[in-house]
Amino acid sequence: MSANIEETRPAPTPALTGAELLRWYWTLAELSQLARKMGLPASGGKVALTARLAAALDGIRPPEPVRAPRRGGRRLAAPVDGDTVIPEGQRCSQVLRAFFVGEIGPGFHFDAFMREYVAGRAGHTLAEAVAHWHATRARAAEPQEVAAQFEFNRFLRDWHERHPEGTRQQALAAWRAHRALPKD
Repeated sequence: MSANIEETRPAPTPALTGAELLRWYWTLAELSQLARKMGLPASGGKVALTARLAAALDGIRPPEPVRAPRRGGRRLAAPVDGDTVIPEGQRCSQVLRAFFVGEIGPGFHFDAFMREYVAGRAGHTLAEAVAHWHATRARAAEPQEVAAQFEFNRFLRDWHERHPEGTRQQALAAWRAHRALPKD
């Protein structure tokens, strides 16, 4: 956080420099709008979009957005059971959610461990996925690193650690004050 409270966050316009863009927090909506205004692709994650915009603002040809390959193949349809094999390209669908809730209970949710398992374990069975869920619960209960593109979530988690009695309204006010300052 900057000690210079006199600075004011600029508007997200094509008049910014890349360095100035990188000094401030921007929402994905603000970045996407700026990209469209500049005639750049607004697709991709926040980190990639920010890098593309910063390069363009500095007159450097921005890198093309990396397109995730379309995953073909069949998707699972109900009914499924423990012997059902996860096909290539399967996503975390409502069919899978219903199966896992039935097998694991209402506490089931697609966390990072399960999303990675479903995406990367084609050829394994849903019974193996259930075993993976149970095997990862201890690690899932540990605090996980919040990725850089989720700065708001990271800020709230850190703020609540420092202010355990703080209210949501106080946390949001602290966030607004934080994001109004340049990153240093």
